[in-house]
Amino acid sequence: MYEEYDVIIVGSGAAGLFNALMFDEKYKILIVTKDTPEQSDSFLAQGGIATLLDEEDYQAYYEDTMKAGHYQNNPEAVDIMIHSSKEIINDLVDFGVKFAMNKDGAIYTREGGHSKFRIMYHDDITGNEITGKLLKQASIQSHIQIRTSTRMIDIIEEDRQVKGIIVDHNGKRSAIYSKVVVLATGGIGGLFAQSTNFPHLTGDALAICLKHHIELENIHYIQIHPTTLYSKKPGRRFLISESVRGEGAVLLNPNGERFCNELEPRDIVTENIRKEQEKFHCDHVYLSLIHMKKEEIIKRFPNIYKRCLEEGYAMEKDPVPITPAQHYFMGGIKVDMNSQTNEKCLYAIGETSCNGVHGANRLASNSLLESLVFAKRAAKHIQTYIDNIEISIPQVQIDNRDYDDIEKEYRQLVLEEIKRKDRDFYDKWCKHED
Repeated sequence: MYEEYDVIIVGSGAAGLFNALMFDEKYKILIVTKDTPEQSDSFLAQGGIATLLDEEDYQAYYEDTMKAGHYQNNPEAVDIMIHSSKEIINDLVDFGVKFAMNKDGAIYTREGGHSKFRIMYHDDITGNEITGKLLKQASIQSHIQIRTSTRMIDIIEEDRQVKGIIVDHNGKRSAIYSKVVVLATGGIGGLFAQSTNFPHLTGDALAICLKHHIELENIHYIQIHPTTLYSKKPGRRFLISESVRGEGAVLLNPNGERFCNELEPRDIVTENIRKEQEKFHCDHVYLSLIHMKKEEIIKRFPNIYKRCLEEGYAMEKDPVPITPAQHYFMGGIKVDMNSQTNEKCLYAIGETSCNGVHGANRLASNSLLESLVFAKRAAKHIQTYIDNIEISIPQVQIDNRDYDDIEKEYRQLVLEEIKRKDRDFYDKWCKHED
């Protein structure tokens, strides 16, 4: 017995869900997710989604993105993302997403690296609002099936063409066949002790691609977010959004002195914090929003305020201790402008892919936009030829090793590749992860 689908999407974050919703209802779609759909980093995105204000804003938005990426970006991908932004916002509104509005229209905020207020948001839980609405829509579609607690442990390929995936579902291994596979497995935060990501995001898709000689790109481009809530408790680090600094929060050293421009791109702010920590021999600095009134903070950042209060910090009067932590992955599985890999019928979208939009460092609030733009392009491209593909059922050898052993092997594959590409970064941020 075996299962067949037109498209298998591995991952249930914003990219995977949006991709599924872009297919015609005649196609049978399976989404598999390692945990539950809600345990996705897309739900955690706080700040917002950037958008082109008008054609006069194009050059400034383009330059902001390129500058943040140290001009290592793919210009074509950046152009596609920016010019597609309004279309994506309209799609999201059609799916029921609610953005901050007033009687004059959308309210925009600003984050580090942006020269203008061009970010649309929903309180400080924009990712939850967007991904939650996409999940609601996908869940009611009869042609889309979502399967939870299902880990991809390998792909099935024949003559350099993907034919499906091998999964572990609650300890039971099986092969699932399809015409096309889309990898939307998210980031690699689970490889780091200090990360804003969910710990089960360990870069499995990257390891599988390494195993099958599918091209990766810039796997060492890994973003460290400058402001996560400092804690000695184990587990995922709580992100304090860049938009807090966009609204005027300042960074202070242990002497209460401001030490950098808080609205520089993330890697620059992170490096300034690291220098200050080394100077004072401390493991955190402080973020102060005390210039804002309590009611203003609660209105703009209700969830951040609540989380800080739970840790004993009232943001209207207490500087909040923060420290950098791994946050986002700009590298990934190499794809073209339609999100296609160098393996036939295999696509990658979202954080696990690399189309070059972000360059060496992602501009704030470009992640949701990039994921959705290229998820939609992938679906459109697949539908130009999928009807001409016949599902074939090659014989497969299923790896019956303990899953922990497979995960350990995959983890080491990815870490070793990061080390090979950038020993300095590895020694600074990854060495202890071995």
